[in-house]
Amino acid sequence: MTDMPTLDSAQPPQPERHQRRRWGLSVIWIVPLVAALATIVLVVRNAINSGPAITITFETAEGVEAGKTELRYKDVVIGKVKELELSEDHQHVTLHVDLSNSAKHVAVADTRFWVERPRVGIGGISGIGTLLSGAYIGVDIGSSSEPKKAFKGLEKPPAVTHDQKGRRFILHASDAGSLAIGAPLYFRKLPVGSVVASDLDQDGKGVTVQVFVDAPYDHFVTGKTRFWNASGVDISLGASGFKLDAQSLATVVAGGIAFESVNYKGADKAGEKHDESPADENAEFQLYHDESAATAPPDGDPIAVRMRFRQSTRGLTVGAPVDFRGITLGSVRSILLDFDEQRKDFYTDVVADIFPERLGPAFHTLEAIRKRSAISRPGMLEYMVDDGLHAQLRSGNILTGQLFIGFDFIKPAKPFKGDTNSAELEIPTAPGNLQELQTQVQDIARKLDAVPFDEIGTNLRDTLKSANSLLKQMDKDLVPEAKETLSNARQSIESLNESVLAPNAPLQLDARKTLEQLNRAASSFRTLSDYLEQHPESLIRGKTPDPEPADSAGQK
Repeated sequence: MTDMPTLDSAQPPQPERHQRRRWGLSVIWIVPLVAALATIVLVVRNAINSGPAITITFETAEGVEAGKTELRYKDVVIGKVKELELSEDHQHVTLHVDLSNSAKHVAVADTRFWVERPRVGIGGISGIGTLLSGAYIGVDIGSSSEPKKAFKGLEKPPAVTHDQKGRRFILHASDAGSLAIGAPLYFRKLPVGSVVASDLDQDGKGVTVQVFVDAPYDHFVTGKTRFWNASGVDISLGASGFKLDAQSLATVVAGGIAFESVNYKGADKAGEKHDESPADENAEFQLYHDESAATAPPDGDPIAVRMRFRQSTRGLTVGAPVDFRGITLGSVRSILLDFDEQRKDFYTDVVADIFPERLGPAFHTLEAIRKRSAISRPGMLEYMVDDGLHAQLRSGNILTGQLFIGFDFIKPAKPFKGDTNSAELEIPTAPGNLQELQTQVQDIARKLDAVPFDEIGTNLRDTLKSANSLLKQMDKDLVPEAKETLSNARQSIESLNESVLAPNAPLQLDARKTLEQLNRAASSFRTLSDYLEQHPESLIRGKTPDPEPADSAGQK
């Protein structure tokens, strides 16, 4: 029999550990797995939705914040600024931008970017919404197919975007005047576009201005269209009174351009476009200084003329008009002082550009006369010179002393042969009205200088002294005798009055008696006349005796 162990000496049995193999996933791993899966999905989705990364360079990053500033096209977000980086030379700021996948077509060569912020310009106030939402990057998507990653941003929004309907035109002018980028463009005083660019020509002799005409107004620009500078205010004073004209207040402040199609005769002869169909994109036109110059008939080709004035040309300036009986034929190009070796005298050499076609119908008439003339001359001006055409300096303004050149005929015409070696046609000169007046004044002054005023004054003084002495002598000798003579004459008149005018004066009595006798004689003569009328035979026989009166008794 086996002995049973006692309680004190017995050891408890050790538990056996059996590790079970787990084939399932613990619950605790579900959360990180879901997070990892979501991250992968977001990364894949972001990779699918994200577009190309580009860089944009600006001079300043005013209003731009990394991770916040957005890229917008037509108010649709197409990207966001990821990072800002200052250039090594500290001259500009580079923006790293991530575009959305839907905007990958934005990264082309002619796309433009700018920072949209509040601005006050000629066209008004823009970017007001950024005061609340903050600045954003504006985008003008180009039409090029060439991809590009690095761009240089614009400091101002472009005047015309690629999606704007209309056409550009190029204008050439001698100067830009007061035109500025964004200046309005007018057609019949209605704003239809704006100035989008202006630059100096490569030769420095002019300015090229680009304008954009909005659709549908761009089809009004044809081959007959004229453009002119409508800046400022046009003030004129004529026979109809005071006139003030301006396109708008904007043109007064910042300038502007107006255009209109003009119709005139002789366009084909002038070599200008006569097509009425809409002009092509980037068609070139001339920009005139004002409306009157733009709408004027064609000038034709200019003719350079030379004039030699041997009097002072003070008051004559470059650009002064050359006038022919009220019609401006051209303007002065240059004024130079020269010396004549043969005459040993100075003269002023004036060169001007003349447009003969400005004479209008007279030009064609003179051309026809010249061709029929026996004297064959190469041009109309030469024919006019043969007929006595001269140039004169005339006063244009009495107050300012400005001069202009006037053409006119002086008859009889004298033969004139100018410098045949000169490239310009030489026109003879004649003294002007002002010079003739000065000559007359000088002649009068010379004659006055020749008058011996001193001698005349001395003689006049001696004559006055003699007259004074004579008057004193007369007062001394003649005045008393004259008083006595006047007294005697008064007495004689009084005696005559007493003899003639008094009522009982003998002369009056004798005159009264004489009148009475004349009255009686007249009465007798009247009686004789009546008798002869009754007895005309008495002139021969004499007067018959009167019959004796009859006895009154016998009669009974």
